[in-house]
Amino acid sequence: MPYRTVFSEGAACKTQMHLARRGELTPELERVAEREELEPTLVRDEVARGRMIIPANVHHAALDPMAIGLKARVKINANIGSSPTTSSLDEEVDKLHLAQRWGADTVMDLSTGKRIHETRQAILAAATVPIGTVPIYEAIESVAAPEDLTGELLLETIDRQARQGVDYMTIHAGVRLAHLPLCRHRVTGIVSRGGGLLARWMVEHEAENPLYERFDDILEICRAHDVTISLGDGLRPGCIADASDAAQFAELDTLGELTARAWARDVQVMVEGPGHIPLDQLEANVRRQQQVCNEAPFYTLGPLVTDIAPGYDHITSAIGAAIVGWHGTSMLCYVTPKEHLGLPNADDVKQGMIAYRIAAHAADLARGSARAHAWDRELSQARFDFDWNRQFELALDPDVARSLHDETLADDYFKQAEFCSMCGPKFCPMHNFRDIDWDALATAAKRKQEVTA
Repeated sequence: MPYRTVFSEGAACKTQMHLARRGELTPELERVAEREELEPTLVRDEVARGRMIIPANVHHAALDPMAIGLKARVKINANIGSSPTTSSLDEEVDKLHLAQRWGADTVMDLSTGKRIHETRQAILAAATVPIGTVPIYEAIESVAAPEDLTGELLLETIDRQARQGVDYMTIHAGVRLAHLPLCRHRVTGIVSRGGGLLARWMVEHEAENPLYERFDDILEICRAHDVTISLGDGLRPGCIADASDAAQFAELDTLGELTARAWARDVQVMVEGPGHIPLDQLEANVRRQQQVCNEAPFYTLGPLVTDIAPGYDHITSAIGAAIVGWHGTSMLCYVTPKEHLGLPNADDVKQGMIAYRIAAHAADLARGSARAHAWDRELSQARFDFDWNRQFELALDPDVARSLHDETLADDYFKQAEFCSMCGPKFCPMHNFRDIDWDALATAAKRKQEVTA
């Protein structure tokens, strides 16, 4: 059965939110219910409410629909994309396949340079997951300097990407001219590429953000093609010292306003979040976003909980990601070991994905997911049964689990052994636990109790 809703030019609004509000159970919605093991009517009500989104551009024929929201599993986005100095179209398509293989629920094409359109076309043709973009990256390649951007050019770029099949777009419409002075004394200033470009434009022209000014026009494009808006956090903190400051929260208030405006036009929305946030501020950041944006799905980069580990920021951020996922973040944007250092390669994509699948699964456990708990229990039972092959099958990365075991106990004989090379047969606590005669122990305990009495 096909999952995609048929689209025709000039048709009425076809967004999943619009159809859900009319009470319809679309093929996309029913597929989401199947994948999430939820009742279709619950999914419909959550989409109608805006608390769940189904990013599904009507032109993305290869898409297998998925959902992002509080009632769904915690999702993971993987960023890929070429740069002006590094990578090629084929390499980015390979990264897409790798990200999908390791469990990415969505992929953002953040390509810059001269072949953005062709790269995106190849990615969309191959992607079964929703594809996101940041349209200003393509628009900026059409002008000599950021100051030459225009509202019309930005709208043309958004419309072109919508027609191409992009499922969601980061729109930095919340960065307002009045917010910029709040960034003046930050340690790292503005770290969002889109936010930085728009800030430069606003200062040069002494004018309001064109994405904010033309937001109603953007909504009309999104209504026509069912593009989900990912409200970008252009003023997110780029270091721990700048976390939870006035600039970040001023933009968040504007994102709450824009969320309401999008919902009024039946356009699906999620809200992007920080950034770099210390552990003690994570829960408060999630709760504030949920309150200001009326529980629209929260989509966070990390957050990174410390700044001291370049080369290991897939770990510093996965710590924060697990915690914000527990408290209500609906999608986690992965971070790779190359964060702050360079363009990720294929191995970096894998390392980032593994770190974030651990974080998302940990969050699902904390949120009470029966499916997550069943997976943990089954692997633990296989471990206690010394069923090594079943352990490997259930592992997040079976190949690595098997290779690490086989480094010291390579022979197939040891796949039946009731020990590993850490403890050996004499000291293995689970082996010794299994050798306890529990009936004899109970009898001895009863006798001792009788003697004492």
